[in-house]
Amino acid sequence: MTKEEILQLVLEKPLVPVYYNADVEITKTIVKACYEAGIRAFEFTNRGENAADVFSKIQPFVRENCPGMILGIGTIVDAETAEKYVKLGADFIVQPGTTKEVGEVCKKHNLAWIPGVMTPTEIYSALSLGASMVKIFPGNIVGSAYVKALRGPMPSVKIMVTGGVEPTESSLKEWFGAGANAVGLGSQLFKDMNDIEIFKTKVKELFSFIQP
Repeated sequence: MTKEEILQLVLEKPLVPVYYNADVEITKTIVKACYEAGIRAFEFTNRGENAADVFSKIQPFVRENCPGMILGIGTIVDAETAEKYVKLGADFIVQPGTTKEVGEVCKKHNLAWIPGVMTPTEIYSALSLGASMVKIFPGNIVGSAYVKALRGPMPSVKIMVTGGVEPTESSLKEWFGAGANAVGLGSQLFKDMNDIEIFKTKVKELFSFIQP
């Protein structure tokens, strides 16, 4: 997919799991369950010593078993790491902040880039560097009212919110109602994984909360 097609897929399926596990088989189970529940964009995070090794095994699994799903990598802070994951087949790169060097790697490879931002100045800067979408992080610090306020001067900026988004009807309606285009769902989404079928039902229900 092109970066434009990847962005469009995120906008169409705007619930993005943010996940890390050092166990490859557990990660495969989680990714497949998310896919079967309707998730089409999944962010694996670069937060463990063997993250790259796990990603290298998950990427071909997704290609073979989850057609139409894109697999991105998060928590990327430097160009060297970005290049490594590009070679491993990452579909998009997410950052906790914004670094020009990572943006340049994404531009070179025509890869969708979602850098972390907070202030209007940071948003405009990220867009000028080629960001496909910006990530308001951590969302719980600024709150949904902040996103709503941004929509005045920035009506067309594509915004993902990560941090503070809960997998509940009230939370999703609050953030999307404020103007978020997508949200990243972290540990709260995965806190009870004893029954995969219940998990899939829960995720499917979440999509119903954001239908227009």
